[in-house]
Amino acid sequence: MSRILVVEDNDSVALGLKLGLEKEGFTVVRAARALKAQSLVTKADLVILDIRLPDGDGFDLCRWFRAQGFLQPILMLTARDDVIDKIIGLEVGADDYMTKPFELREVIARVRALLRRAYGTLSDETGATLHLGNLELDLSGQRVLCKNEEIYLTSTEFKLLVYLAQHPDLPQSRQTLIEQIWGYEQYVGDPRTVDVHIRNLRRKIESDPHNPRLITTVRGAGYKLVGSGQV
Repeated sequence: MSRILVVEDNDSVALGLKLGLEKEGFTVVRAARALKAQSLVTKADLVILDIRLPDGDGFDLCRWFRAQGFLQPILMLTARDDVIDKIIGLEVGADDYMTKPFELREVIARVRALLRRAYGTLSDETGATLHLGNLELDLSGQRVLCKNEEIYLTSTEFKLLVYLAQHPDLPQSRQTLIEQIWGYEQYVGDPRTVDVHIRNLRRKIESDPHNPRLITTVRGAGYKLVGSGQV
């Protein structure tokens, strides 16, 4: 069963998450401080990360995880329904976010969706490769190469790129992308989540992120990947 690292300094919140997740069959490890989380992340399949920690903040810790090459899904918890907090969290590498107070059932649903997306269908496509200009997408290894140099994408960014590549030249609405990538039929969060991930993806794969040529915006329709990928 999947192992969840809960990074939360509030004892009651951490206990509630632990009991709820363990009841669903997950193994849960808790870290109350950023330093402890750094030593435990290698053993986790997914991280639930609070923003406010005694020895730092979740933004810096999330940024550290990604800089160190840890690509596990990260569900960030925010104390306020603040759009800026949410956008910053996504920009530093979180895959999704929730606002406190939250419903435990929704946390579990999002955890399952993130795990399914990160470790599910893509890993079954053994040997499959997509080619997009100078980019090579290794579906079985979940790696992106540009001229034989690896580009590090989070699991969300990788699946978003693959989905667009598998539907070339077809505009994809934000709602479609939320359903296909995040796995939520009815998403109650901010649809700008998609915009932030697209912006992060462009920054990593486009030669000029401000004038993207590969992933373009279709006004009133969403986004599309230009050109045809070949499996």
